[in-house]
Amino acid sequence: MTLNDLAQELGLEVRAGGSALETEVRGGYASDLLSDVIAHGQPGDLWVTLQRHQNIVAVASLKRLAGIVLVNGREPEADTLQKAGAEGVPLFVSALPTFELVGRLHDLGLSGIRT
Repeated sequence: MTLNDLAQELGLEVRAGGSALETEVRGGYASDLLSDVIAHGQPGDLWVTLQRHQNIVAVASLKRLAGIVLVNGREPEADTLQKAGAEGVPLFVSALPTFELVGRLHDLGLSGIRT
């Protein structure tokens, strides 16, 4: 499933990285601790978080994540948007809380477990 498919299905609003919407999403990861995502996120994961600062873009780039979704209608800080645009990291916003969004991602076939 691509980022574009997920954005359409879940009503995710694109804030940055719109040119990479055909990126294939391999799984998902939900965490608000950057060190946790660095330790456990996998390339191709869609990261669900409430963090808004520019360091999330650095982590997504480092781990080669498919993209980032900010939950609870949180908007990225201005420098986060700028950095995501410059690095081509897809960044989305969802009005849904983490629990609900992750459940819907799972229902669409994404998993945090790789076999």
